Amino acid sequence: MSGTPYQAVSNGGLNANPYPANRHDDARNTQFYTPETDHLELHPDDLPVGAAPPRFMAAAQHDNRASFASSQNSIPTVVGDDYDGQKSRGFYGLNYNDSEYNSQAAFGGADGSPDSSAYASEKRAPYPPQRSKSRRKIIIGSLIALAIVAAVVVAVYFAVIKPKQNHSTSNAASGASSANANGTSSGASSTPAARVAISGGDGSTVTMFDGSTMTYNNPHGGTWYYDPANPTVSGARAQSWTPALNETFNFGVDNIRGVNLGGWLVTEPFIVPSLYEKYVNTSTPVVDEWTLTQQLTADNAIDELENHYKTFITEDDFAQIAAAGLNFVRIPIAYWAIEVRENEPFLPKLSWTYFLKAVQWARKYGIRINIDLHALPGSQNGWNHSGRLGDINVLLGPMGIPNAERALDYIRIIAEFISQPEYRDVITMFGITNEPFGPTIGKDAIQRYYLEAYNTVRTASGTGEGNGPWVVFHDAFFGLTGWKGYLPNADRTQLDIHQYICFGGQSADDYGARVSSGQACKTWAAGQNQSMTDFGMTHVGEWSLAINDCGQWVNGVNLGARYDGTFTGGGSPFVGDCSVYTDYTTYDDQWKADMMQFALQSMSALQNWFFWTWKIGNSTVTGRPPSPAWSYQLGLQEGWMPTDPRLSEGSCDSSAPFVPPLQPWQTGGAGAGQIPATVQAAFSWPPATLTDEASLAALPQYTQTGALVTLPPPTLTAVSGTATSTVSAGAWNNPTDTASMWVPVATCGYLDPWMGPNATPDPCPAPSAAARREYAYAPRAHATHAP
Repeated sequence: MSGTPYQAVSNGGLNANPYPANRHDDARNTQFYTPETDHLELHPDDLPVGAAPPRFMAAAQHDNRASFASSQNSIPTVVGDDYDGQKSRGFYGLNYNDSEYNSQAAFGGADGSPDSSAYASEKRAPYPPQRSKSRRKIIIGSLIALAIVAAVVVAVYFAVIKPKQNHSTSNAASGASSANANGTSSGASSTPAARVAISGGDGSTVTMFDGSTMTYNNPHGGTWYYDPANPTVSGARAQSWTPALNETFNFGVDNIRGVNLGGWLVTEPFIVPSLYEKYVNTSTPVVDEWTLTQQLTADNAIDELENHYKTFITEDDFAQIAAAGLNFVRIPIAYWAIEVRENEPFLPKLSWTYFLKAVQWARKYGIRINIDLHALPGSQNGWNHSGRLGDINVLLGPMGIPNAERALDYIRIIAEFISQPEYRDVITMFGITNEPFGPTIGKDAIQRYYLEAYNTVRTASGTGEGNGPWVVFHDAFFGLTGWKGYLPNADRTQLDIHQYICFGGQSADDYGARVSSGQACKTWAAGQNQSMTDFGMTHVGEWSLAINDCGQWVNGVNLGARYDGTFTGGGSPFVGDCSVYTDYTTYDDQWKADMMQFALQSMSALQNWFFWTWKIGNSTVTGRPPSPAWSYQLGLQEGWMPTDPRLSEGSCDSSAPFVPPLQPWQTGGAGAGQIPATVQAAFSWPPATLTDEASLAALPQYTQTGALVTLPPPTLTAVSGTATSTVSAGAWNNPTDTASMWVPVATCGYLDPWMGPNATPDPCPAPSAAARREYAYAPRAHATHAP
């Protein structure tokens, strides 16, 4: 990765200011830019209009371990599948490669229907009516039914309820009773429906949240679990080898094998082309979610976005993910799931209600969640998947600190919600910021921001295993080695790197050639192993099977591909015909076998991973997914992805594998959270300078006086009797975390938060940087729970 300084590049007409002249009366209108990703050898004179840059091997073990799952001490049940919450990547375009081996210079050193799935069973019709029976048959049938019910109760007790009784939590609801062996609570009675949990394995019938039924297909020993009387009890197991949700996932020993739900709650043109295609030939093509929501609103068609939320990912997808041998999902969300301000056009809050549905589905099928804050106000990288294609305005430029402060508020709001006891066993990881572009922003600002975000999460959650999620830091394109020793004794942090090989120089080598050369093993395995020692828990948040940049809008809307010489940035000689890769109906058996082997080698090398992405939607033109190498679901259906990812074990030979376990402090044990004071001081927040701002004193400042915003919980209602499930009354885990939100000073003039690093701010009186730091960033008191 080149260390060349960031240069703003004019986009001409396509990326001109999309606002009408009167849209922002108080904002200065400067150029809009697309950032140059220096490590991809682009220059100001060849960047295309509208360019959208991107985006160990120890065998798994687990035993009967103590659970740090949520407390379960109230009596709610879900009403229907709706909530009362408020409703209201073409990013791979610039030879993106987050590989460790392309990052050293930065340091100056070396929609097919889910029902058509070939590996998950189809949904079934509702239960058929019973036939009339003779009295003798009725009696016999009743005896059989009673025997079955007794067996289910015993099985559920020993598999689900009893493990929960073996540990308690300090967050139990006040006055709640402990469950006894029959699933009831002492001193109260309840109906059998509220007492007996519903669970099943392969071949069982599942009643889904929308009322329909399907036959559960899981050949890996997984079990689903859902008790309507106790909807936050977690007892499901994705596969026999994956710890159930009421058991502890042992990071560093148990392998993360996950997929991203990309394009769902943060749309991307190449993942959901049908949303964007009708606007592609207009005078102002839609290139990101900002322009998409503007156009949908103008056409009175914003309901199309909610329909996308409803249909692109459903409960059936979670059942399929478990059946595929996967145990995690990474779910990108955007800041507008919480709120929007001023004239930001995004559809606010609605996506959060669908995230809450994902939590229900994940709990039911034993899938753990890595929630990833993918889009920040102002944009942390200027790429289309950050919400708006254009400038970097986080930790860069005159609005760099105010936008970062606003982002930290949103991190806090999410952390407070997901650290509540009923979510801890499902939402186990929190990616605080996706892909901040460090080579432009600067490493010092990133490190300070990360520490402040970590402290914010731990204020919400407390310290020690079982208290809130693991905190995930993206490597910010500095590579794995650049984070060696960062934040010693930090409580449960993970390092995330995104590994792609498709955006560098294009090669004619097909999958077979790359398998023969061991490309994936040689490129990734050693670095991943070493980082597990140098930093601690390390995973790959994104990777795909793409070996070139072919695929509709993979590089951005209407930008073409380097592989076939159509890339509008120029300098890309023809290598081959993209249709060989994009038309999967022409793949023969050998081609699929080579893709399969490349997938297995990649999984083995990456070790703990989330594939990007679970599905690619259909094009309205071809009726098929136009970027097949990016769809895990399609690969399963068509036979080039393994139905059991454990088959990857041993595909790469490693001479120096990581030997678990991680250090106790790395997993929330002894010493966790005891970051040395010298380290805290070295990375204190806020920074005194930014890479493009020598002094922050004269720049616009926010004030911490805004009304606190919280996230709405799902709508639940109580049933008769006393159950063992907990649902918090609010959305805030730590009641002592009462600081206000960062908001503009009423008497100050501000730039549009999205206007870019070259705009000149109005003068605004502000306290000195030292005084502001002392006043605004004093540590907030929080309760620390014992591990």
